[in-house]
Amino acid sequence: MLSRLDRSPVSNWWWTIDRWFLSAFVMLMVLGIVLSFAASPAVAERIGLDSFHFATRQIIFMIPASIVMIGVSFLDARQIRRLALGLLAIMIVLMVAVLYVGVEVKGARRWISFAGLSVQPSEFLKPAFVVITAWLFAEHARQPDIPGNLFAMILLGLVVALLVAQPDFGQTMLTLATWGVMFFVAGMAWFWIIALGAAGITGVFAAYTLLPHVAGRIDRFLTGEGDTYQVDMAMQALLNGGWLGKGPGEGTVKRVIPDSHADFVFSVAGEEFGMVLCFFIMCIFAFIVLRGLNTALKEHDDFTRYAVTGLVTVLGLQSFINMGVNVQLLPAKGMTLPFISYGGSSAIAIAISMGMILALTRKRPEKRSQIHYSMTRARSMAAAE
Repeated sequence: MLSRLDRSPVSNWWWTIDRWFLSAFVMLMVLGIVLSFAASPAVAERIGLDSFHFATRQIIFMIPASIVMIGVSFLDARQIRRLALGLLAIMIVLMVAVLYVGVEVKGARRWISFAGLSVQPSEFLKPAFVVITAWLFAEHARQPDIPGNLFAMILLGLVVALLVAQPDFGQTMLTLATWGVMFFVAGMAWFWIIALGAAGITGVFAAYTLLPHVAGRIDRFLTGEGDTYQVDMAMQALLNGGWLGKGPGEGTVKRVIPDSHADFVFSVAGEEFGMVLCFFIMCIFAFIVLRGLNTALKEHDDFTRYAVTGLVTVLGLQSFINMGVNVQLLPAKGMTLPFISYGGSSAIAIAISMGMILALTRKRPEKRSQIHYSMTRARSMAAAE
């Protein structure tokens, strides 16, 4: 057991980390592994792979994800900014590259392959974008002469342009919504609230008009006509499970849903373990978001307040979109359920985000307390001599 008197980095980390956050993140990781064993065998067998191919890979993904999350949580605010800046620069370059050499899937280029490994740059871009945007807002708040808000708008335009070019409408909306929440927390004027709201409505209308696949998804959601097979099966799975579920391995709908281990793992959880587990998963995400916002509200440092707000907003909105699609509250969109859906890029990227939350919410004693501790210890050593 680590002592409070131990001044080693590990001991200091343990006594300053938000263990409620840490427990929630670990719980999501464990649920992701458990549900991978429930949802993925049918998918693996259908495409001729070993039954536990995806489940084994999910466990393998969680090992580096855990290391990354813990490693990032050791950093201080300045190191978090440096990490985010480097990550942002690399991911912007990769997002440009993916438009030319990326793997095309269903008409979209979102993945790029390195030595047999596929990476989705937009997943890693999100935490970096949030942190750098928070830093720009904080710099403007600290010194209004610095055009931080303007640079944040330029950065938003660049990221949105790259996402639309892929195209990835879901990630675009997620990025815009998160940026808007952070700008609101940073104290935006009513002019900007109205202007950005109008721009958002215009953007949705333009996407519906100019992008056929977006229009198709919205039309299917509103009318129920067309190819709604996956979302219909997902809803059927939730209805089959009832409150307590049919039991581990007893689900049947997962055998006919192509993405049951990824975008629709929430419906598999409902069929086999019931709505009780679904509510539990929702409560974990709600707890993380509410605790993050509450912590940010009490934070005196502008950068930390904006960054934590943005990071938990991304997590909350992404989980809401995934679960909303599963229960037919939102149009179908290929977006993972953080730490629970299968995926290596998603797991590592979310681990970076969670590590940043852990790092930024660590207890930081005031300088006065540190001085008081040093003086008290010096007196104790002098008395002992």
